[in-house]
Amino acid sequence: MRFRTLFQYAAVSLCCLLAWGFSLKQQHPSFAPPALLSEYGFFQGNMADQAPAAGVMPYQLNTPLFSDYAQKLRFVKLPPGKQAAYHDTQVLDFPVGSMLIKTFYYPYDERKPQKGRRLIETRVLIHEASGWKAYPYIWNEAQTDATLEVAGGRMEVKWTRANGKKQKLEYVVPNVNECKGCHSYDGAFKPIGPTARQLNGDFPYPEGAQNQLLKWQQAGLLAGLPELEQVPRIAVWNDPATGDLNSRARAWLDINCAHCHNPHGPANTSGLFLDIHQPDGSAALGVMKPPVAAGRGAGDSQYDILPGQPDASILMFRIASNDPGIRMPEIGRKLVHEEGVALIREWISSMQPAR
Repeated sequence: MRFRTLFQYAAVSLCCLLAWGFSLKQQHPSFAPPALLSEYGFFQGNMADQAPAAGVMPYQLNTPLFSDYAQKLRFVKLPPGKQAAYHDTQVLDFPVGSMLIKTFYYPYDERKPQKGRRLIETRVLIHEASGWKAYPYIWNEAQTDATLEVAGGRMEVKWTRANGKKQKLEYVVPNVNECKGCHSYDGAFKPIGPTARQLNGDFPYPEGAQNQLLKWQQAGLLAGLPELEQVPRIAVWNDPATGDLNSRARAWLDINCAHCHNPHGPANTSGLFLDIHQPDGSAALGVMKPPVAAGRGAGDSQYDILPGQPDASILMFRIASNDPGIRMPEIGRKLVHEEGVALIREWISSMQPAR
């Protein structure tokens, strides 16, 4: 009898514990990412075609982050009936449940897109109740699906660049924690790319090219959008038709450097702020600014930017280096962005020397 009583007590206690756990999960739901990318239902038909399913919106950035010459396909999916809120300087305010999807790929030959491409990884950023989380999915050799790899991965990639140069690279897929190295704003994980200034441009939708912000507004994905003439627009770094040399160089620095080098980023103690909001020619932008700390990374130079002298500028030295202890950005690249470096060289060369 006593055994039955103890057993009944234990059974009741277990039921209470399970009920408490269920209640806790309801109050603080956690998302368990699926093992396969296909389980999200982001794409219709052949997964490798990356054709977005209903409710998934493709988008692109005016000036994207350089990632070892990888090309990217971007998509966003919001919870039904929810909208992102417009912000004139920061990333759009996405509601909980939003998903940002980014697939990295290499064409086999950049000169001949018809030869096909190899999908490498798809990163899914999810706005959970506790904040943003990043989940890396690595594509299989058959290009039929991608598998969640929280520890990241490495693989050899070969392709031919637009200049005809054959390139080989050990591509690194970051683990879930390494993503925080760049996606940090006041210590919290935050997306980098989808700002109004980056989205303020046309996208080639199947029904025709249209401004992305207007498309999002019409689709019920964006609230608070002002008249388009009032929305900032960042230049396309390699298209002179979109801005002068200064505008294009500042755009390149904004996306490639400012996710760390801004007053709220991981490099805020450096005093070097390369975001688009800094005044031209300012010390915060690096002009005639001595580095906070010297060493190998300074390359025996005295200023982050010495007007008219790119070879005596620390900024130039670091973005042109492939040395892991010198290069900037520190993570996210192994190759030098030759065209981007040439742009910044031209920009610094064009500056009037200090008197």
